[in-house]
Parts: sequence; structure tokens; C-alpha cells
Amino acid sequence: MTTSSELRGNAYLVAALRSLLFIAGEWLLVVLFTLSLPLLFFLPLVHRYAVLTRWSRFALAWLRLTCGLDFSVRGREHIPAGSAVVLSNHQSAWETLAFQSIFPPQVWVLKRSLLWVPFFGWSLAMLRPIAIDRGGHSKALRQVIDQGCDRLANGMWVVVFPEGTRMAPGSLGPFNPGGALLAERAGVPILPVAHDAGAYWPRGGFPIRPGTIHVAVGPPIDTAGCKAKEINRQAEAWIRETLPTLGTQPEEG
Repeated sequence: MTTSSELRGNAYLVAALRSLLFIAGEWLLVVLFTLSLPLLFFLPLVHRYAVLTRWSRFALAWLRLTCGLDFSVRGREHIPAGSAVVLSNHQSAWETLAFQSIFPPQVWVLKRSLLWVPFFGWSLAMLRPIAIDRGGHSKALRQVIDQGCDRLANGMWVVVFPEGTRMAPGSLGPFNPGGALLAERAGVPILPVAHDAGAYWPRGGFPIRPGTIHVAVGPPIDTAGCKAKEINRQAEAWIRETLPTLGTQPEEG
């Protein structure tokens, strides 16, 4: 007779093997797309983005096939036509992969050290992210505002994870002001986003569990006449209130 602990052990083993298969395929995709970099170097950012972010769509399809992990979204009707700053909670590596399929062309605020990762970092650098050094807070904040305004003026969105690091499911860290300051300075709305990716793709990245990640997109927060502190407060409040409701309301695939 098979015990419950044996069943849990077997489930973990299957998830681990499927996760390894996904990771191998994901890195193969990264390498193949990186080989196109010399051909893309002189193209405008929007064309480089169109080519290089195709890998995320392939990777999401491979994730469904190997790990049985999909996602659904509610609130797509809130996504504005013009540029915006996305403020989202941060739980795993899944967000930067899937947000490319959910939102218009975007750049991310991320750690500069990610650009040093072979193949992945090289491709990432071609998309002109806002790469900051966490050690220099005031310099990093100026980068977010100056480079963020430049990207927004050129039609790109900016994705910011205001917690600054990945958090465990069910928890929400304090919000840094960079994204709100950028939106205030650029005069664009904030789009708050909540998700539960960490329950399926954990912070350590292993193993990836099957299921459906739930994403909720909130109504845009108008930044006209608002200070960054109030903008940040509104975004954090919406995300904090929405996290417990994920998976309890109808969503779109």
C-alpha cells in the first residue's frame, strides 16, 4: 500500500524531473535567440524587442508542456493604450517571462548583475533595461527616473517591482518609491498588478509545480496632481487587498 508520504515524494520527483526538462529547454531557447544578436544590433529597439521577446512566448508554451503550469488574467480591460508604469508584487522569475505576453513592449528595472549572465544577460542588454546597482540608492533612483522617462517618451512601458526582491507567497514587502516617482515625473498612469506566481514557481526556482498562476490587473492610477508617496500608497493598498482574492474570481486565459 502506498503511503501519503510516498505519494508526496513521487509528486516531488516528477515535478523535479519536469522542472529540469523545462530549464534545459529554456536555456536552449536563450542560446538560440542570442545567436541572432549580431543581426539585431543596428535595429531600432522596437524591432529588437519584437524578435528577442519571441523566446518568452516559446518558453511559456514549453512551461505548459513540461511542467503543466499556465496562467490566467483578470482585468485586461484596464490596460491603457498609452505608456504606463507597472507596479507589481515580486515572487519569482515567472513575472518577467509572462509580463512580456500580457503587457505592451516594456523595459524592466533590474539588478545590473543580471546583464553579466552569459547569453541571457547579453540578450537582456539589447532591450535597454534600466539596470541599477542596489548599493547606490540615490544614483539608482536617478537612473530609474531619468532612463525611465526616456523609455516612456519613446513609447515603451516600464515594469517596476517596488519590493526590490522576491517575496514568499502571502507576504508583501515595503514599496520603494522609484516607480511612483517615475510615474509622477513622466506624467503617466500607474498600473497595479497582483499575482501568486510564487505558489507554483518558487523564489528558488525549483521545483516548478503544475497549476494556474492568477494575475489581476487593477484600474490605472492617475498620477496627475499626485505626489509619489500617495501614488505608492494607492498601488500598495490595491495589491495588498487583491492578493487574497486571487483565484476566487473569474479570469481570462
